[in-house]
Amino acid sequence: MVNKPSEAGEEAWPPVSVVMPVRNEERHLRAAVSQVLAQDYPGPLELVLAVGPSEDRTEEIAREIVASDPRVRLIPNPAGITPSGLNAAIREAKHDIIVRVDGHGILSPGYIRRAVEVLDATGADNVGGIMAAEGETPFEEAVARAYRSPLGLGGGRFHVGGEAGPVDSVYLGVFRRKTLEALGGFDETFVRAQDWELNYRIRAAGGTVWFTPELQVTYRPRSTLPELARQFYLTGRWRRVIGRLHKGTFSPRYLAAPAATVACAAGLVLGLAGLVAGQPLLLAGFAVPGTYALGVLAGSLVVGRGLSWRAWLWLPVVVATMHMSWGAGFLLSPASLARSAGSRAMARQA
Repeated sequence: MVNKPSEAGEEAWPPVSVVMPVRNEERHLRAAVSQVLAQDYPGPLELVLAVGPSEDRTEEIAREIVASDPRVRLIPNPAGITPSGLNAAIREAKHDIIVRVDGHGILSPGYIRRAVEVLDATGADNVGGIMAAEGETPFEEAVARAYRSPLGLGGGRFHVGGEAGPVDSVYLGVFRRKTLEALGGFDETFVRAQDWELNYRIRAAGGTVWFTPELQVTYRPRSTLPELARQFYLTGRWRRVIGRLHKGTFSPRYLAAPAATVACAAGLVLGLAGLVAGQPLLLAGFAVPGTYALGVLAGSLVVGRGLSWRAWLWLPVVVATMHMSWGAGFLLSPASLARSAGSRAMARQA
């Protein structure tokens, strides 16, 4: 247990280490860091930036930040992937409470203070809250709305909110260092979904992952359709790996996008075959993707209320891209990827 800050003065608040892996984050890095350093946390706080090879001014900006505040340190992340950056930053961190933040995440005021209180009150191993997606362009606003609705991501608590309590996974997280060290940290095999995989291992070891809606982090979504498609394709691909390695971790909502992808693809193939072969009965296959498209449009009318017309025009395109990309990644994820990930995990534990 951490010292109980509610029962003592400022000196009882435990020191915390914030770890932030960054790569190609010049657009949001200053805002993300400033919100960490502006937290009203009474105890000592440090920030470790793990900077990967970037194609923009991320490293230059990071060095400027380090030069301006002694609480911030910079370490290299030559692999450039999130889990390796997290593990490197955790190894460099000095304190026993680890706060994960991403370079496009903006902590709400009081986030760290409240997280430490909840960590102490619940005895949990990881505490997290809501991924409050917010966009700055019409496209990003559409992505953010899809993120925060069951239509886009299936209604997980850390996307749409809900009651506080134990959950399978949370967004980002505030961890006990001893838990991370006991489990070997993040699995660097997982280019995506490494947070879900770690939270699974926490729960499998008898630990608790705790959600509280009081903790909110503003998330800046991908800014272009190709970037969004790639993100969801890779997420679906790696979520399938987790399902193969850890049996019984799939819920029906994880299978909805793959099922829709298969149904739409099959219907489209049948319909096109009917056109080519001149078989009217096969044209009925077009009804499947057509029905799906109508469903997405109808759902977008409901969840898109309050959006600008430009953002609303993007919304059905965004939702369909999320579904089809995630589904394709899931369906095309090779079994060899899971075998490789499993072998590396066993080697790490040996």
